[in-house]
Amino acid sequence: MSESVLPVVKGDPSPIFERHAALARFKTRRAAIFFVLAAAVASFLLFAPESRLRSLKVRFTQHTSGDDDDAVPGRCADTAAIPATAPHANVWRNVDVHEAAVIRKWLWAYKDADGRGFNLTSGMAATDFDNVISLIETFPPPKADVLAYFDHDGESPQRFAKIVLMLGRAVPPAISQYLLGPLPSIISALTLSAAPLELQPLKHIYTRPDVPYNARVFPQNMSYIETFLFDLVAPLQDAMQDLLGGKVGGGSGAGEHFGAPSIIFSGTTPFSYDGSFRRMLIQLRQNAPGAYLKMLDMYFYIDVTVMDPAAWYLVRMVYNRQVFATTEEFLAAYWNGTLQRSARPDVPPASEETWAGRERKGLKRDLDDRAGPRQVSFNGPRFRVDEDNQWVSWMGWSFYLSFARDMGLSLWDVRFRGERILYEISPQEALAVYSGSDPHQSSTVFLDRSFGIGTATRSLMAGYDCSHEALLLPAITHTEAGTLLRPDAICVFERDAGKPLSRHTGYMTGEMGATKGYELVVRTVTTVGNYDYMFDYTFQLDGTIEVRVSASGYLQGAWWDDTQMAYGTKIRDTYMGSLHDHVINYKFDFDIAGTSNSLMAISLENEVVRLPWFEDDWGQDVRQQKIVRKIVANESDALLDYPKNYEGAYVIVNQEELNRWGYPRGYAIHPGMSPIHLTNLDSKRTEHNVNFAKHHLAVSRRKESEPSSSTMWNLNLPGAPPVDFYDFFDGESIEQEDLTTWVNLGTHHIPRAEDSPMTLTNIATSSVLLTPFNFNDWDPAMESMNAILFDVPDPGEAWSADENGVESAYCVPPRLKKFSYPGLTAFEEDGTPGKPARVHQLHRQAESYHAIFFEHWRPE
Repeated sequence: MSESVLPVVKGDPSPIFERHAALARFKTRRAAIFFVLAAAVASFLLFAPESRLRSLKVRFTQHTSGDDDDAVPGRCADTAAIPATAPHANVWRNVDVHEAAVIRKWLWAYKDADGRGFNLTSGMAATDFDNVISLIETFPPPKADVLAYFDHDGESPQRFAKIVLMLGRAVPPAISQYLLGPLPSIISALTLSAAPLELQPLKHIYTRPDVPYNARVFPQNMSYIETFLFDLVAPLQDAMQDLLGGKVGGGSGAGEHFGAPSIIFSGTTPFSYDGSFRRMLIQLRQNAPGAYLKMLDMYFYIDVTVMDPAAWYLVRMVYNRQVFATTEEFLAAYWNGTLQRSARPDVPPASEETWAGRERKGLKRDLDDRAGPRQVSFNGPRFRVDEDNQWVSWMGWSFYLSFARDMGLSLWDVRFRGERILYEISPQEALAVYSGSDPHQSSTVFLDRSFGIGTATRSLMAGYDCSHEALLLPAITHTEAGTLLRPDAICVFERDAGKPLSRHTGYMTGEMGATKGYELVVRTVTTVGNYDYMFDYTFQLDGTIEVRVSASGYLQGAWWDDTQMAYGTKIRDTYMGSLHDHVINYKFDFDIAGTSNSLMAISLENEVVRLPWFEDDWGQDVRQQKIVRKIVANESDALLDYPKNYEGAYVIVNQEELNRWGYPRGYAIHPGMSPIHLTNLDSKRTEHNVNFAKHHLAVSRRKESEPSSSTMWNLNLPGAPPVDFYDFFDGESIEQEDLTTWVNLGTHHIPRAEDSPMTLTNIATSSVLLTPFNFNDWDPAMESMNAILFDVPDPGEAWSADENGVESAYCVPPRLKKFSYPGLTAFEEDGTPGKPARVHQLHRQAESYHAIFFEHWRPE
């Protein structure tokens, strides 16, 4: 804890103090004795072992207006979450390290009826031309089975694992997906071999279940594409040094041991339209901190369709908007002087070399050397957790957590005051669509589910990403890289919203008071290439849930020239930030007083009514607005945009369950900050694979065959995606049915200079509030004891207040631990601990084909 630094004021004593000098000296000696005693007690309290303090049962001094300010406070309560036991086992929990290793071993030994196995290769060694286990994770059980277990004391649902295999050796190559199960309750080599397991093709969740191999994501081992690209540009090294100020390698020919390259390759997506080809657009960029902002003016469009790297070829090369069919054609123009040169890349002065990094820069602000305020729960935590089952409860709320490779964190069985509000809250896809006058920006569409938002989830920075008191929970994924465990990937903490949830100043009995606006936050942060996404789920005392996503990290930069003016903002002499849309799609499976729900559309309409009680001064015709409520009967009418000027609302209701006042109980979809949908609705690169992003929200009839609005394969199949969202809307009734609500968050990101070096979460943020709408008979937040009620005083008397007996403890918070960042814990495919990764390995794994280095470069 840092001490406050206060100014010392010096000057001559007043005569009145001189008259009492003797008395002051006596008091000083007494104060000194008291100080020594107090210091001894405080030292004992601060440095005594926790067990000794607990044995002494030190009481906290409660801070009230009547307390002695000189009292020595005790230690504050333990900040660890209060343990609890979940009402049921977490049926969505992912398989653990040991279970995944056992399943991998089973798959390696698997033989079909004809004795054929999968002929698998280790994931880290596998290339595009090998067979590899790409994914193992828990497959969510059917909702009906879960409700029978949770609500009717039924059997626990059977467990199945989703298996994804990349079969590059097959003829033809294939992407195969399976369900393995039912799994035994305890997974071991013995129980798995004894269990009546079936390996069944997983097809029912896709509208086009056969995924072309050309739609695959990149393997961990990219040696073939690295070698091809370097061989392609090896003859261009001298021209690159002249035009771009660097080389792809430190030598002058393929096969040498190059030094750290000053230039690297950066690819973009999509690679295909319908799986009939696989082509990549590659741009060069500097290999330096903030490289995403330091793109260079040279591009290569390559064809890597066939399963023979010797047959891969350059389609075209672009430099300064001049198109060349071959590298030889480019070199001819370079050497004969006909090449039109673009500007040399920006080289900042030494004083600005760190412009793209996070080093502190600029002027020192007054008092900024003091640590800022932080939140302390003086009375200890107010939420409970079952860490084994990842179940959390707080102030009437409870929910389960799960984690998956594609989209990371999901919430299940979300209840308020004992009633299930939502069966599922889960992100579905994170879309980014770019614009520009260069080949890279004009062709870029990212669907981050393909990269793996769950796999890219990062360890949280205590005191920065989450409060110091936050509970940290682990997240685990099992991919071709083995098992990746983040012990501190999810944080849960309570916070003061900084404003009352409700208040009023009034002068009648019971009118004046306030309720504190406490909230519980569940958060993860993922870094997908250049962007960091912060996913928040905030639970409030009145039954509202705010779902928010915020972005930071680096812009996708581009090469700046005057033709880019309409497509972004210049941030350096030769660099710019590119215009783009972010759309993040969410799935909300409401269960309002049961699974039979309907969609109510509320609109505000103007009317003119004649009211006979008005006279001629105003006239009897009155213009005013009115509420119009209607039930949307068919899902084909449920692809929706928010009303103009937000003149209305969409509410999921149960028409058969009414509140005390006769209204159907419901939850409204209340748009928060930046509730957008995709701007460009007609691009071929987003033709059918992102139909979820073309409206603000949609409501469909829930089906087990429609669990998600996208897939990890949709990115590279815009013309023929495995899941086309519009296929969900086939004219079925959505009146008093089990419904799924799909809602988009996002931003139209118009870059600005202040996005350099990194985007800011206060602006790049979007939210939606799921809020009670006649679900209750009154505001349930009035139950909170953290509230104040004033009594109106008699004239001249003081106001009296009732805080329900809730008082904050007067105590010393624990000393903050020295900051540490544990990072990633990796396990090999057999479950043994992995070797610590070197920095360049972490870099390559994090950025995939965004940062392709030449294979022969091996930094020391």
